[in-house]
Amino acid sequence: MDEKLINEAIAGSKEAFCSLYGAYKDRLYRYALYRLGDPTEAEDAVSECVLAAWQGIGSLRSSKAFGSWIFRILSNCCASRIREMIGTRENLERLYDAGKGSAVSSPSLPIELAEALSQLNEEERNIVLLSTIGGLSSSEIAPLTGLTPGSIRSKLSRSLAKMREFLS
Repeated sequence: MDEKLINEAIAGSKEAFCSLYGAYKDRLYRYALYRLGDPTEAEDAVSECVLAAWQGIGSLRSSKAFGSWIFRILSNCCASRIREMIGTRENLERLYDAGKGSAVSSPSLPIELAEALSQLNEEERNIVLLSTIGGLSSSEIAPLTGLTPGSIRSKLSRSLAKMREFLS
């Protein structure tokens, strides 16, 4: 990502922030969709994330941390939405059904991939999604999860192997 653009956004440039959003929006949406399993919820989580990011961009200390910073915000927005969805029995049943085998009920996600993702626990799934969808490195994922970069690489490798085994 262009550090100059990130620094301009940190300085308050709406145009620079909009350009950053344009570069990240697809990955943010896919991550939220895989986490939440519902297109509308994913769109709402991304909207919340972008608003929070715009409001907090001035506090970003390093332009190199932008990717992990915005995905941390999105991860928190998704977690908040999940807590809200658990509030009703109907939503709890939908989340339970999604976790049992159809990790995401979206036509854009092949059924086999959804089933492979559902074989992973929440932490493993989050690491795989942050790495593959978010494009974050193990060093960028580590602060989001509280694990070391080495642990992230190890869990990612084991999780991908688990998915490959399931798909074969």
